[in-house]
Amino acid sequence: MSHRYFAIAAWLTLAFITFATLSPIGLRPELTDQTLEHLGGFFVLAFLFGSAYPRHFVAVTTLLLASAISLELLQLLTPDRHARLIDATTKLAGGFIGLIAARIAKAGVLSFSK
Repeated sequence: MSHRYFAIAAWLTLAFITFATLSPIGLRPELTDQTLEHLGGFFVLAFLFGSAYPRHFVAVTTLLLASAISLELLQLLTPDRHARLIDATTKLAGGFIGLIAARIAKAGVLSFSK
């Protein structure tokens, strides 16, 4: 898959996560357990950004760190949402694992074409 498609998917995923995180609780999509959603969402986000911008590891890491923390803190501004340290930590863990997976895939250890 082209880096361009990864980039488009990464930015769309970030937009979706932002919506899901900051929307009123009634509009929040629920796919599975909340902890798994945080972990999986940021795993996918990090994998996509890591695949789209493999030579910009520091910038991607900074973006993921800033996204996880700022989205949690922005929930303090919404009346029906709450910010929790464990949620931010779970998002960061998913992001870290996603970045590692993107690096491994880039190195050719994992092949999705088989």
